Parts: sequence; C-alpha cells; structure tokens
Amino acid sequence: MACFFRRSIAVKLSRILQQPEDAFISALSAVPASKKQQNADFRLPINTLFKDGIVPSKGDLQSQAEALLNELKPDSVVEDISAGRGVINFRVHRKILVQKMLETLGKDDERFGLDSELLNRLEKGRTLVEYSSPNIAKRFHAGHLRSTIIGNFIANLKQCLGNEVIRVNYLGDWGMQFGILGAGFEKYGSQEKLKENPLQHLFDVYVQVNREAEINEGLWHAAREFFRQLEHHEDKAMSLWQQFREISVKEYEQVYKRLGVRFDIYSGESFHEGQTQEVVQRLQNLGLLKTTEKGTGVVDLSPTGDMSTYSTVLRSDGTSLYITRDIAAAIDRKEKHTFHEMIYVTDKSQQNHFGQLFQILLAMGHSWAQRCRHVSFGLVQGMKTRRGEVIFLEDILDEARARMLHNMSQSITTKDMENPEDTAEKVGISALIIQDFKGPLESDYKFEWDRMLQAKGDTGVFLQYTHARLCSLIEMQGNGQELELDPSLLLEPSSICILQHLLRYDEVLYHSAQDLQPKHLVNFLLKLCHLVASALRELPVKGSPHNVAQARLRLFSRTRSVLANGMRILGITPVYKM
Repeated sequence: MACFFRRSIAVKLSRILQQPEDAFISALSAVPASKKQQNADFRLPINTLFKDGIVPSKGDLQSQAEALLNELKPDSVVEDISAGRGVINFRVHRKILVQKMLETLGKDDERFGLDSELLNRLEKGRTLVEYSSPNIAKRFHAGHLRSTIIGNFIANLKQCLGNEVIRVNYLGDWGMQFGILGAGFEKYGSQEKLKENPLQHLFDVYVQVNREAEINEGLWHAAREFFRQLEHHEDKAMSLWQQFREISVKEYEQVYKRLGVRFDIYSGESFHEGQTQEVVQRLQNLGLLKTTEKGTGVVDLSPTGDMSTYSTVLRSDGTSLYITRDIAAAIDRKEKHTFHEMIYVTDKSQQNHFGQLFQILLAMGHSWAQRCRHVSFGLVQGMKTRRGEVIFLEDILDEARARMLHNMSQSITTKDMENPEDTAEKVGISALIIQDFKGPLESDYKFEWDRMLQAKGDTGVFLQYTHARLCSLIEMQGNGQELELDPSLLLEPSSICILQHLLRYDEVLYHSAQDLQPKHLVNFLLKLCHLVASALRELPVKGSPHNVAQARLRLFSRTRSVLANGMRILGITPVYKM
C-alpha cells in the first residue's frame, strides 16, 4: 500500500531533518506512471518543506535538494534516491512494491487505498448533501442531471472516506409557480389525464396557463389567490398541491432508480414555509430586517451599511421567498442533524443566492455557516436526441440505452448475456457520467452522442469494457490466489507501471475530497484502463507457465477491484459482461 512506502520514507526524512514523521506524509507525492520510461515512485518537492515551515530556507531549491540528497541513503525499502529540479526522488525496491501492493488481495478489497495516513488527515463527521432538487409537478428536466450525478458522487466520496452522509432531495414544492399551476389546473386540468400521464398533463397545463396569462390579466389574480390559499393552508388548495407532490415524487423515484441514485430524505420548501415567520422575527430582533419604499423586507449585506447590496426576504404582501425558506431549512437541518458540514449542489447561476444565504446565516450568529459550501456547475449544450430538442431526462436515458444496445449488437466482441437491455442501460449511463465529469464542473460542455458512446478513447464505455474484460479473464482463469505470490514474476515494465499508478489512488481521493471535483478520479481510472490494455497485450495469462499466469492474474484482480471501487464512487454500476 502507498501508506507503507510514505511512512518508510517519512521515517528516513524525520531522522535527518529532526521533524515529526507526520510532517512529511502529505509533502510526499506519488510520481505519475509512464510507459515510456521507468520513473521514481515518490517525490518530495523541497519548496513544500519551506512553505509548510518544516525546515528553514537556506539558499536556492536545487542546492537544498542536493544537500539533503547527500544525507539520504538507500535502505531495505528504498533502493534509489536522486535529485531533480528542486525535488528529491525515491524509488522503492521492485519486489517490495509488488509484494505490498498485492499482498492483501481478497481481504476487504473495497478498502484498498482507504486506510491511508493521508486520508486520515481529512476531517470526519456528519455531511449533509443537498442535490437534484427538481420542481414538483414538472417532468424531470435534463438540466437536473448534473445536480443529481454530481451530488451523488460527492455523497459517495464522503461516505467511502468515513463520513456519515445524509442525502437530501430538497424539492421545489412551494412558491408562486404553484399558484399559477393551481389556477391553471382549476381551469384546464383533468383528473382522468392526471391518472394516465400525470407529469406530462401537469406540464401541458402549466404551458397552457402561462400562454393564456400573457393576454388574460385575470389569470394572474387567480394564481395569486391560489398561492394565498396555500400559504393559509386552505383545504381545497392544499389537497390539490398534495396530489401534485405525491405524483411527482413517485415519478422521480423511477428516474433515480435508473440512475442508481438514492436519498435518505425527501424534503422541500413546503416543509419550512411555516418556519419563515420565526426567521423574519429573528432578523427583526437582531436589527437586520429593513423595509424598502416598495414595502419589501430586505437584509442589508453591504460592508458599509448603505444598502448598496441587499437580499430580499419578504414580498410586499408578506409572503416568503426562496431564500427565506432556505434560511429556515438550514437552521432546521442544523438543529435536527447536527451536521459537521452541509454541501449544496446547484448550477452556477445560483452562486449569488448561496453567497447571500451564508452571509445572512453568519449575520444571525450561526457560525456553522462557515462550514456550508456551494458546489456549482456549468451548463450542458446541445443535449438532443434523434427526435430533436429534448428537455426531459427520461428521453436522454432511453436514447443512451437504445444507442448503446445498437452499438453492442454491431460489435463482434459483444458477449451473450441474459439481459442486454440492462447492460446497455448501465453502460449508457456510465457514458453520460464520464462525459460530464471529465472536465472542471464549472465549465459548460457540449454534449456529443457519438464521442460519448465510443468504445475506444476516454469514455465511460471504455471503462466498462475494460472492467468486463478483466472480469471475463478472472472468470475463465481464476484470481491468482491459487499460489503464494512470487514478486519476482511481476517485474516487467507494464506490471510495474500499473502498480506505480495504483500508488496514486489515495492521493486522487484526497484531492477529490478537497475540491469535490470528480475529474481527478475520472482521469485516474481512464489512465488505469489504458495501462491495463497494454498489460493485457504484454502479459498474457493463457499459455504462460502456471506460476507466471497466477502472478499476472493477481495483478489483474487487484486492478479490477480498484477500477470497480472507483466507478462506484463516481456513481457508475460496473458491468461484468458486455
């Protein structure tokens, strides 16, 4: 394991530099593996020692590196030490590298790389993640795909790192849009159509009433009146709203099941509507609530108190807004769940909203708001199917499955399987996720069907194909545990390259935990697949001597388990045959 080697090198550095071993653990990083040349395994950038105050700076980086190199000597673990440009490089004995990376195979494979001193430095606690959060009474918009899969990744990552995770779907189930929908349903709605195709019918009603309202001012009055009835919990309005909500959640759960996404709590704005008056009263008591000339209630957020920047928390008629309910929700969650951190996953257009939310909570005296975080993301451009412009996620998932099923039927390598539709669904969703996760989350990206579904190149299909290929090999030949491991049988460059790459796994998870970006893990897994493709060509199992075949199977078994673990963190269900 990487932690064994980091600790061994840290002990060596500690003796020379007279600093605690732990001071060097995070300063050491695994060197990226290269098929073209044999690299060192770990490097220590000298500037990190200065920056972190571990050692005082004396002269330029290169002379410092060379001075330290002169004091370092190889030992039973490290076979070679060299200096580069301001770095010290450490190369471990190859047989020990093989032994340590493969010795625990089969023993709690899901924990590989997680029992790391580097990861143990991360704060553990209860993490609440709010994601997906569609508006009820509307079909699941494709725009919610990003929030859903990003939030799922963050929840999976935090959970695998030892946090207790609470997954919250905060439904948009309150506000003026329900006044519009309620008034529209009273005029255009049909209970029969609602039973046949509920969300489509509500969507049609919503479009129709908005079109009508452009020329009929009376509909806006009816909408405001319906929302007033909701705010006052009048039976008829509440009954219709409750029906819309239950229908929506039931429909959404079908989509989440397809995506492999689950929630611990289905919450919503309506849950906190009754608490908004307490929030308003609290703001008033603290002297934070101001009233504008138009009669709206606002909180002054300007540094100088001149109202140059403010957040509106009350309409002039006294009804609450989205941010008022978000303040109430945050306070309620802290009281109920005593979370260590709370993470909101929404698109980047809401950055200002969450900045104001956190600022107001801090002004109210809630210091825990410093541990609240907004993870934002960009827009997806060009998400279409063969039928043209599509805004509904179900259509995107259906299209991905259909295209993948077609590609599988055309491929000569496709295996016979019991349920090809299910495999095509899982692989299609993998392709969606990997295309989404390859770059920085805040970047917009162009959706491209053909590139996304390619079996070669950096795609989700390539990940699944590599995993299935390894599964097939292990199923036919075994997992390499028949004989005791002989490290001398796995010293070929392609074998060492894979093991060097696996040394980086805990670092990749560490960086992912810090910035909550899936790209680190995606790029790690894609490179692993490329290394596996080379190794499968250069290290044949079939036809090799039995002891050599067993050693190689052990390497491929370890690789398969890391690949599967990483895919699951991303929210991808590995397939075993395709």
